[in-house]
Amino acid sequence: MCGGTLKKWCDLGRQPVSQSFRAPDSTTEEFFFDLAVGLCTSCTLVQHVAEVPRELMFRDNYPYRSSESAFMRRHFEQVASDLLATELSGPDPFAVEIGCNDGIMLRTINEAGVRHLGVDPSLQAAEVARATGIRVLADFFEEATALAVRQEHGPADLIYSANTISHIPYLDSVFRGVAALLAPNGVFVFEDRYLGDILDNAYFDQIYDEHFYLLTVRSVQAVAARLGLELVHAERIPVHGGSIRYTVALPGARVPSPAVAELVAAERDRGLDRAEQLETLSTRIEEIRTDLVRLLRDLRANGKRVVGYGATAKSATVTNYCGIDQSLVEFVCDSTKGKHGLLTPGMHLPVRPIEAFSDPYPDYALLFAWNHAAEIMAKEQAFREQGGRWILYVPKVHVV
Repeated sequence: MCGGTLKKWCDLGRQPVSQSFRAPDSTTEEFFFDLAVGLCTSCTLVQHVAEVPRELMFRDNYPYRSSESAFMRRHFEQVASDLLATELSGPDPFAVEIGCNDGIMLRTINEAGVRHLGVDPSLQAAEVARATGIRVLADFFEEATALAVRQEHGPADLIYSANTISHIPYLDSVFRGVAALLAPNGVFVFEDRYLGDILDNAYFDQIYDEHFYLLTVRSVQAVAARLGLELVHAERIPVHGGSIRYTVALPGARVPSPAVAELVAAERDRGLDRAEQLETLSTRIEEIRTDLVRLLRDLRANGKRVVGYGATAKSATVTNYCGIDQSLVEFVCDSTKGKHGLLTPGMHLPVRPIEAFSDPYPDYALLFAWNHAAEIMAKEQAFREQGGRWILYVPKVHVV
């Protein structure tokens, strides 16, 4: 982004596209890349060393659906309600969402009668959103897209995005597009996983192809300033194990809150801008791999059945980095219908419906969807009642 020097501090080896689930009889060659992460020694932006072509990740049949998690549905409904009461309370407001997926956030906006537009490259996700009355442009968001949207719909009072901005390597085009599309007093509100929480909790599986950037307040502030915008607020939120919601505006449009300077100072004190501090995560990752593989091998050697729970994108990092195949985990169950009957990327574990989890229950369940642990464990209480145990691997390998 700034032309500075990128210093590599973490390498998770050969990895597949995290959402490239395959049919068992597929003969097409699987795409792999080297998953390494570096720190810009100038602007402190943390990013992948190698870029995966966006068309391979965000395809027309991209399988993830935001609304399939009850927790995320409640989260986005609350976000929409808050934005309706604040940024969208004026006369005839217009809201744009970057990466709207199946439209779960925009449903509340639409029900309030507010003009809106979702932008998402997945045709299938767009069709799901449209079926609920959401207006969607099936395309990637970049500067040219933003200019076309403004010409057709006028300036946006709000541009919102959740867990998407870190996916986009060409941040320069995105931020320039935001600057071109925003109304004079409009805001760009986006939330994304936080490098500080990833480091503190060894959330190494948050590093995968889609998460091209691991953001901090300081790096977002630097990118915004470089591209004609200003970071005016930042707040920590508990989503996905720890995220930050950023509020960006045109320079001088809003008075920056004290939270921005406070969080930047805290990051500097914690060393989030120093490669040697970030490298401590690599040591913890290696320890997790050793402990997890040892545990799985011991369980299988003792005749215990182990099943994966949640065929998440981040599970691709865990299974491929740790070499977890069917000799260690029988299959992975998941609620996403579009993944059923397919094989996970790289390690080719079968994906089965959630109903397979209890038919019969395994002895142990490796919880890949740990960020929804409370929701999942409450739903699967019968598993615990019949003696089942959950395996978690962050912040360290443990059984509950």
